Amino acid sequence: MTHYVAIVEEEEGKAVGVWFPDLPGCVSAGDTLDEAMLNAGEALGLWAEEMIESGLKIPPPRSPIDLKAD
Repeated sequence: MTHYVAIVEEEEGKAVGVWFPDLPGCVSAGDTLDEAMLNAGEALGLWAEEMIESGLKIPPPRSPIDLKAD
């Protein structure tokens, strides 16, 4: 099973943001962490669907060490 790292950004008084460093343009948000994570799953599916329909390859996930180096 392939696992992609999701970065969660929370700031008081603002929406919770979720983005995937290995999947350019795949982002999500919600008023709460639970909502943001639920929306992130949907965003990930829609992002992948668009990539496939456009004939583009989905990039493989990088290791945490490679992500940290970036």
